[in-house]
Amino acid sequence: MADIRNNFVGIKSPNPFWLASAPPTDKAYNVIRAFKAGWGGVVWKTLGEEGPPVVNVNGPRYGAIWGADRRLLGLNNIELITDRDLQVNLREIKQVKKDWPDRAIVVSLMVPCVEESWKAILPVVEETEADGIELNFGCPHGMSERGMGAAVGQVPEYIEMVVRWCKANTRMPVITKLTPNITDVRKPARAALAGGTDAVSLINTINSITGVDLDSFAPQPTIDGKGSHGGYCGPAVKPIAMNMVAEIARDPETHGLPISGIGGITTWRDAAEFMALGAGNVQVCTAAMTYGFKIVQEMIAGLENWMDEKGHRSLDDIVGRATPNVTDWQYLNLNYVAKARIDQDACIKCGRCHIACEDTSHQAITSMVDGLRHFEVIEAECVGCNLCVNVCPVENCITMEPLAVGVMDQRTGKPVSPIYANWTTHPNNPMAKVAAE
Repeated sequence: MADIRNNFVGIKSPNPFWLASAPPTDKAYNVIRAFKAGWGGVVWKTLGEEGPPVVNVNGPRYGAIWGADRRLLGLNNIELITDRDLQVNLREIKQVKKDWPDRAIVVSLMVPCVEESWKAILPVVEETEADGIELNFGCPHGMSERGMGAAVGQVPEYIEMVVRWCKANTRMPVITKLTPNITDVRKPARAALAGGTDAVSLINTINSITGVDLDSFAPQPTIDGKGSHGGYCGPAVKPIAMNMVAEIARDPETHGLPISGIGGITTWRDAAEFMALGAGNVQVCTAAMTYGFKIVQEMIAGLENWMDEKGHRSLDDIVGRATPNVTDWQYLNLNYVAKARIDQDACIKCGRCHIACEDTSHQAITSMVDGLRHFEVIEAECVGCNLCVNVCPVENCITMEPLAVGVMDQRTGKPVSPIYANWTTHPNNPMAKVAAE
């Protein structure tokens, strides 16, 4: 049996599945239910400084994007950090950690960008005996207008400064949560590392408006006829999140920096993909909000079964395995050639591959052969783009088959070369020509 116990910057948990800082981790009642269901850890919903709690709206807080089957693909929220009293949260954290010592409890924090504010909250959090803190530098709405959240996370110098304050004033591991609302996520990650962070977590939510009511002409969710941008999460953000995780994992300056992966994780496969790209564990929010806490049981079983099947004995066997295979476009092998193949036995003759290729691609799939409806790849026209694979409703009906070295590519009239060649050496690259001269 695969060992999925997790040790993330010294924070131990029975599995790598943590609940992210969000509504599901806002109180002891929720966290205890989550632990009973099997979650390995939680990041407690973001705490603010002592004083009057933040005020949330008293109306709709969520907007949504659905698939054709009404499955939730993306969720937009305008909720703020916890609106519960700080001392109530602290008492609950302390009690839950005492009752569940084998589970990870990390406390998310967001206070004004003033050293004294951080110095004040760190000791009281430390007193709960929580396992670590997560600095919320990602919240894109509400708090950012107050000079916190993404307002800090978008300025690398601020990130480094606050991380230094925290590392100087607490024994707890510091995880820095990064905003995706930035041009290059590597810069805030480098700043966090320079400040001494123990790890980073990402991504936080993405600035978004998910819809407009075309009767009232107000963004959704709507509060008394008005709407605001919010934070976007759910399965739809997974590709963005994985790219950002990979960018940090393969950056020479941040390579080796522990990463907690967040963003659209719904299944064990999603989690395994994040970890393969360099995440040491994962955090989940929208899936738990959509399907309930027990979804973690499928994640645990699925991950264990896959690892057993593949012979992976521990999480160390998979973390970062895909990172070396992520590269820049300019280094992709231009002498690699693949062609689409349609399994005629599996084909249901819907014609979607033909329409996609005919109207938007390379006119490389027939619709009629000898007067009969028939879909087949015209190899002399196929550039191997795989659009047909992605629009076909039948799984594995269309596959991409690489041409062996020496085989004639009917489109170019040239045999497939055994030599690796990329854009940096291509004769059409003006920089390559300058280098050659």
